[in-house]
Amino acid sequence: MSTIAKIIMKYRPKMGISQDKLSKLVRVTFHTIKKIESWSTPDSKIETIKKIVYALAINIDYLI
Repeated sequence: MSTIAKIIMKYRPKMGISQDKLSKLVRVTFHTIKKIESWSTPDSKIETIKKIVYALAINIDYLI
């Protein structure tokens, strides 16, 4: 599993945000969030990752 997926899966529940709610905040499909978290999409768009990080209030430097 990717570091990004682990971080998202760690912070999303802490923020009380479901996969469905996150998908709506980021304006992507629920399926996309599910695929990112399960690392089924290793080539996720950086813009999508940026939106997720922003929605979860994660410092982008933490991912690097």
